[in-house]
Amino acid sequence: MKIYHGSQKCIEKPTYGLGRRGNDFGLGFYCTENEELAKEWSVQPNSDGYVNAYKISLKGLNILKLNTPDYTILNWIAILISNRQFNLKTPLSRAAADYLISRFSIDVDSYDVVTGYRADDAYFDFAEAFLMNAITIEQLSAAMRLGKLGEQLVIKSKKAFGRLNFLGAAQVSHEIYYAKRQIRTDKANRDFTNIQNDVDLEGLYLNMIIKERIGNEDERIPRNIAL
Repeated sequence: MKIYHGSQKCIEKPTYGLGRRGNDFGLGFYCTENEELAKEWSVQPNSDGYVNAYKISLKGLNILKLNTPDYTILNWIAILISNRQFNLKTPLSRAAADYLISRFSIDVDSYDVVTGYRADDAYFDFAEAFLMNAITIEQLSAAMRLGKLGEQLVIKSKKAFGRLNFLGAAQVSHEIYYAKRQIRTDKANRDFTNIQNDVDLEGLYLNMIIKERIGNEDERIPRNIAL
C-alpha cells in the first residue's frame, strides 16, 4: 500500500513514540491513501508544506478498521473524546462523555494500525454539537459525509513503524492547497448549518441514548462506512 503524510517538513524516517497524544486516535503517525488530501493537510495559511510518500505492507498486522459495519459512529466519537480536548460546558455533556467512553470506546493502542474518519476543525465542531445535545446521531452521521475528507490511516505500533519505507517527499504550495482546504471546510460548514436548521423530531439525541442505555447493537445507531 502507498500512503502519504502531510507535514511542514520532510520526514524520511518516522520515529515511534514521537508526536502528540491529543490527536484523534492518540499517539501515532497519521497518513492517508489520498495524496491530494495529504497535500491539503500539509500546508499552513502562510507556509508551504511537504507531502511525504511511503510504502507499507499491512500483512500480518493487527488493524482496527473503524469504517466498517462492525462499528458505529458512537465508537468513533468515544475514541475521539478519549484523546482530544472537548469544551464540555454542561453537566449533561460531561456525563455524556463519561457514558460514551465507558460504553463505546476501544483500546486503539492495542492495534498496529487504525483506520477511520479524520476530525479536522469542522468535523470536530460537528462532534461537539452532538455532545451538547444540539443535533441527533442521525444528523451527526450525515455531517461526517460532508466535505468528503476520506479516511486516515494511523501507524500505532513499533512493528508497524518498522514496515514504513520512504519513497520521497515533494513541496506543496500553500497558495494552492490551503485555498483548496478552506473551500472544502467552508462547504462542509455551510452544509452543516443546513443540517442543524432541519429540526429532527424523530431522531436520537444523546440524552435519549443515555436514558435508554442504548448500545452498539441498537439498529437506530448508524454504522460507520468508508467515505
